[in-house]
Amino acid sequence: MSAASLKVTSTARPGSRLAVEVAIPAERSKASYEAAISQLSRSVNLPGFRKGKVPRTVLVQQLGGLRIRATALENLVDGIWRETIEQETIEALGQPEVDGGYEALLESFEPGKPLSVTFEADVAPTPTLKATKGLKAEAETVSFDAAKVDEMLEQSRRELATVVPVEDRKAVEGDIAVVGFKGTYSDDGSEIEGGSSDSMDVDLEHGRMIPGFIEGVVGMAVGDSKTVPCNFPEDYPKEDARGRKASFEIELKDLKTRELPELDDDFAKQASESETLAELRADLEKRLKDDAERRTTSNRRDALLAALVEELDVELPETLVQQEVRNLVEQTAAQFSQQGMDVKSLFTPDLVRNLMESSRPEAEERLRRSLALSALAEAESLKLEDPEIEAKMKEVKEQLSGERDIDPNRLRQAVIEDLLQEKLLGWLEENSTVTEKAPEKEKSSAADD
Repeated sequence: MSAASLKVTSTARPGSRLAVEVAIPAERSKASYEAAISQLSRSVNLPGFRKGKVPRTVLVQQLGGLRIRATALENLVDGIWRETIEQETIEALGQPEVDGGYEALLESFEPGKPLSVTFEADVAPTPTLKATKGLKAEAETVSFDAAKVDEMLEQSRRELATVVPVEDRKAVEGDIAVVGFKGTYSDDGSEIEGGSSDSMDVDLEHGRMIPGFIEGVVGMAVGDSKTVPCNFPEDYPKEDARGRKASFEIELKDLKTRELPELDDDFAKQASESETLAELRADLEKRLKDDAERRTTSNRRDALLAALVEELDVELPETLVQQEVRNLVEQTAAQFSQQGMDVKSLFTPDLVRNLMESSRPEAEERLRRSLALSALAEAESLKLEDPEIEAKMKEVKEQLSGERDIDPNRLRQAVIEDLLQEKLLGWLEENSTVTEKAPEKEKSSAADD
């Protein structure tokens, strides 16, 4: 019997789900039952009978009517669903659920009699936009900060510094102190777990240790010992230490300092591929300006996407949300693995559950942004032309010329997705208004005034 003879009634449900009621004719249920008997007779081994030659009455007696009906119904339901989605052109996401449950359907299934089955499935959403043009958004402009060039140069000087011993003076901020220490809580005198060491190098810089520790070491001479009062911050990672007062018995065992190289052409050659300090400064300045421009562009586009999502009308199917959540968790696992962590032992079932729960808001936001862009492409008939795809493919292949094991189909799909997103975001910029937003710290200062 052809799929065209199926009588189908579809009803939209919340959450981009579809209820599909299918009326199965009596002859179709009878044919499925007969096919199940034939299928089972070819697979069942019974003493005294060759495979495939077991008489029908013996087969039914040995297997039981319930098993045969269950096999018939399972095959029938699977076949009917495939034919239904083809006949009705339904974009189903994943496998459907049987309304009322499979067991209840099996109880009502009688071979040779009509059967009605209702499937429920998530379907591909149809996103629409209330508006595409004239959107308004605010975005922070990232400015180039010339002072950061000097900061980067100083950081390079520290990395290339020579560590030398200090003699005939006391510890000052910026030194490297070799200390032995033992810490106790002030409230009950108990020892601080992990709060002691026989010898440890400590950079005497603000924020390196808990408040009070660095300040206590500054001014000590090698061989000195003293007790320093300290206070654990309220946001300290170790929960039982948060906000508690403590004291540390500290002995300064040795003192070192860094001799920084001169800021000259020799330093530039040592720290980079530049030949002169002027070239190194110019290179750092260009990199910082390019970074500021990229971040500004990213801020503008994030703001425009947020404004576009505000215009989006869509219901997110749970299947897509769960798929995106899994993608995020897998990305997290991959990042941990790249850092050398043992993902298999680290990612316990409880951790995975917590990660999936905490990743849901981000997954939903990513889906909304993707669907908003899809709706924009549809509404404004924005698409890519073959020449621009091929040009980009050539460029990417040249960049990846040394790479192996690259799937050309996946590479092409990634290139198309990136190009289309670039085109859509560019169109949004041309047809929207983005105003400059004050940086967060400036807004905080203004509020305080």
